[in-house]
Amino acid sequence: MTIHHAQVRPDARMRWVELPGTDPARVYVHGLGSTSPAYFAGVATHPALAGRRSLLVDLLGHGISDRPATFGYTLAEQADVLAAALDTAGVRGAEVVAHSMGGSVAILLAARRPDLVARLVAIEANLDPTPRPRIADWPDETTFAADGFAAALDAAGPDWAATMRLADPVAVHRSERSLGAADLRAVLTTLPMPTVYVQGARSGPLAGHAGLTAAGVDVRVVDGAGHNVMLDNPDGFAAAVA
Repeated sequence: MTIHHAQVRPDARMRWVELPGTDPARVYVHGLGSTSPAYFAGVATHPALAGRRSLLVDLLGHGISDRPATFGYTLAEQADVLAAALDTAGVRGAEVVAHSMGGSVAILLAARRPDLVARLVAIEANLDPTPRPRIADWPDETTFAADGFAAALDAAGPDWAATMRLADPVAVHRSERSLGAADLRAVLTTLPMPTVYVQGARSGPLAGHAGLTAAGVDVRVVDGAGHNVMLDNPDGFAAAVA
């Protein structure tokens, strides 16, 4: 296991933990306020998934990656810098396994750079515009960073807060705004590569399930799991991906 980086902007490096193995690579991307090593190390080494070259990537503003103040932290911008990191890593035709906000980023990555993605596994990715109550009460990112971030950590609970506290508050605020405007359902259903959407059974019925299936998206529901499918049921998640 080694840590690698790519200079994805003049002022920022994106970093990832890499596990050696065979190509094609498998790329793991975390959600908002998370970090890929914490969320995916267990399943990346699961017997059903181990043996592949695996990149556990931290998006800008999160984990061990840089947090440039001038970056917009939109889903599209994150997709572009993730593409730059994968170019530096020499990745082509990867299986991209991405959770929540990371899943939304990965959908755009697959649409913009299909040469990088041979198969997409989107785990409870944000597909539709939704209100973002965590930022609604904070008029701007400066106020959120000063006062709202601490409140968000308290509301997140001890597990999520453990990784969210590593994220940049401005990055969290800007990311939340971009997530609120996410409109990616049509993009997901028109991707040219095989696509899987993984849902935790405890999250309830997936909105638009029938439409996704009709469009060729392979929807897989993992029993005994909520939003953090890979943590709640690692065996079920690994089986769904493999």
